[in-house]
Amino acid sequence: MRSRYKVPLGITAGITAVGAAGLAYAAGFEARSFRLRRVSVPVLPPGMEPLRVLQVSDIHMVSGQRKKQRWLQTLAGLRPDFVVNTGDNLSDSEAVPEVLDALGPLLEFPGAYVFGSNDYYGPMLRNPGRYLMERAKGRYGLNGNPPVVGAVHNPWEELRDAFDAAGWVGLSNTRGRLKLDGIEIALTGLDDPHIKRDRYAEVSGGPDSDADLSLAIVHAPYLRTLDAFAADGYPLILAGHTHGGQLCIPFYGALITNCDLDTERVKGLSTHRAGGHRSYLHVSAGCGTNRYTPVRFACPPEATLLTLTPRED
Repeated sequence: MRSRYKVPLGITAGITAVGAAGLAYAAGFEARSFRLRRVSVPVLPPGMEPLRVLQVSDIHMVSGQRKKQRWLQTLAGLRPDFVVNTGDNLSDSEAVPEVLDALGPLLEFPGAYVFGSNDYYGPMLRNPGRYLMERAKGRYGLNGNPPVVGAVHNPWEELRDAFDAAGWVGLSNTRGRLKLDGIEIALTGLDDPHIKRDRYAEVSGGPDSDADLSLAIVHAPYLRTLDAFAADGYPLILAGHTHGGQLCIPFYGALITNCDLDTERVKGLSTHRAGGHRSYLHVSAGCGTNRYTPVRFACPPEATLLTLTPRED
């Protein structure tokens, strides 16, 4: 028997209007409401002067995003001791010049970087409903599969060459060093676990004993990489990739992390334990979005200034 009940036209129109307003806010305002997060992490040897690290992540630059470019340029005014870029700079194969223009002032500082899947391959249009369902089933993007047919090759080599020319240290499955006024910082990085380019066996062995500080850097915070870094004794792991959940529920938080990390640690500072060791973990919510889902809700775009302070032994 067909129900005679009908939703009043006014209610339907109201729901539609609220939805449209929410979408307009998420795309037109919040996705462009850039913020700076500040956190302190006690990981330095006792007596050492604090260090300030600027983490930028998930820029996902699309040609024409002038406000994002200008905001990234202003971050140089923070005068960090060094910069860490945790990947996914691109969401447009034509946007390399704009990424380099945006990061130009920061390239004057010492820095290090890893790449994410969107540095290597352009994004593709997907059904958002299917995206959420795949996350619920524990499937995460490419995650080891070859790029789908039609995936665009991004000119990541141009980014690499420009970063290297500026003196930034590339950390794709390798180790590197930064020297800051007599301070030795050892860095260990992985290529993107989201597409299974990580090769931890090539960098295993733990922190360098002769460095003043050792950091671990990776784009996507998959548990296998966090476990490996923590078990080897790294005091701090820096990652991005999650977009902080991107579409969050106020007073509740993120629904997904786009990897197997729990939603409670989708962004910000937390800890990770493995092999009897505890590491600090900082996950940046990033400052961009996939070009096909240019919205953020209850999760403003961000960069983070981490102040590293002496630990209490």
